[in-house]
Amino acid sequence: MAFGTQDDNDEVMNEINMTPMVDVMLVLLIIFIITVPVMKHAISIDLPRASNIAQDAKPETIRLSVDAAGVYYWNEAPLSEADLVPQLRAAAVRQPQPELHIRGDKAVRYERVAQAMAAAQQAGLRKIGFVTEPKN
Repeated sequence: MAFGTQDDNDEVMNEINMTPMVDVMLVLLIIFIITVPVMKHAISIDLPRASNIAQDAKPETIRLSVDAAGVYYWNEAPLSEADLVPQLRAAAVRQPQPELHIRGDKAVRYERVAQAMAAAQQAGLRKIGFVTEPKN
């Protein structure tokens, strides 16, 4: 037992002692586990019972097709270009407003489909969609 010698243990510790932090976290976890069920306030209420019939007013779906020659079809019935706008306006004022599904042939010019889209938008139709077939 020499009093004048120094050991290598006198160096500064460069590591953080994690044990106190883990202890604090465990105490907090236990506190939250105990207090969460107490915080739930369940009030018992006897609600009145009533029967109602859900009204599923599904809007009509209009299929506007454009074939390879650029001819319009309204629900598979041929439609002239002059009759397209009046048909779209008549559909736009119906309640509930129908959905317009545009089906364009892949060989048709995009211009014909774009004209149908623009006419539908100007007529006031809000629900316009495109129909495609999945790739096999």
